[in-house]
Amino acid sequence: MKSRVVLRAALLAGALAISQGALAQFGPPRAPAGPPPPAEQAAPIDLTGYWESVITEDWRWRMLTAPRGDFASVPLNAQGQKIANEFDPTQYGAPNSGVIDCRAYGAAGLMRMPTRVHITWVNQNQLQIQSDWGEQTREIYFTRTDMPHGPPTLQGSSFAVWQVPQAGGPGFGRRRGPPPKPVTGKMYVVTNNLAPGWLRRNGVPYSSQTRMQEYFQVFHDPSAKMWFDVTTQVDDPDYLRAPFITSDDFRHEPDGSKWAPHPCKQG
Repeated sequence: MKSRVVLRAALLAGALAISQGALAQFGPPRAPAGPPPPAEQAAPIDLTGYWESVITEDWRWRMLTAPRGDFASVPLNAQGQKIANEFDPTQYGAPNSGVIDCRAYGAAGLMRMPTRVHITWVNQNQLQIQSDWGEQTREIYFTRTDMPHGPPTLQGSSFAVWQVPQAGGPGFGRRRGPPPKPVTGKMYVVTNNLAPGWLRRNGVPYSSQTRMQEYFQVFHDPSAKMWFDVTTQVDDPDYLRAPFITSDDFRHEPDGSKWAPHPCKQG
């Protein structure tokens, strides 16, 4: 009888030792996670400020109004080509006219235009992108409940999330070696509820069924100047036979001294 008591006491002591060792290794149980921080506070990159688009490719489509029917590299289907071939350059965005139809500044084409943008926080969960040319304003929401509901517009309805790569990857427990290097992230934006617009100022169309995805990321060039790049994918079941993917660069400016508002013409 006495030997059984001693054996039980030994087993209990061993179990307690194992439990204490596990607790020391993994720490106490985590408290339930609270609400996520506001988007402004959680931002892994800073997109605020004045930025100038830098046109280093596709000059003839982005800086000029291309001739009617020039939709090279845009995967238009037959219906999209028909509309593009009906473009009248004498009415909208003719060379040297100084007038560009507002449809060229819809969300799916805005970041391709030669313009400056001013990015600010409206509140902790809403980012705003304004352009000087075209005088457009995009509202980017990080909470769906804040998004307004209404008819389609040129800038549509945009919902965003931050995408941050995992520093340590899968696994848990103690990390060996030096601490991980800081990681940056991207802003991923999905836009729909769009009014019909143009992918290019010469009337290359997109429809109200368009869905747009964007990835914004910030980087520094060798001279330490700050830039952001936006990669855009436009999907349109009405006028495109495949996604239209582009990438555009913007260089940071110290202030708004070069800001030059220029209205567009309503079609």
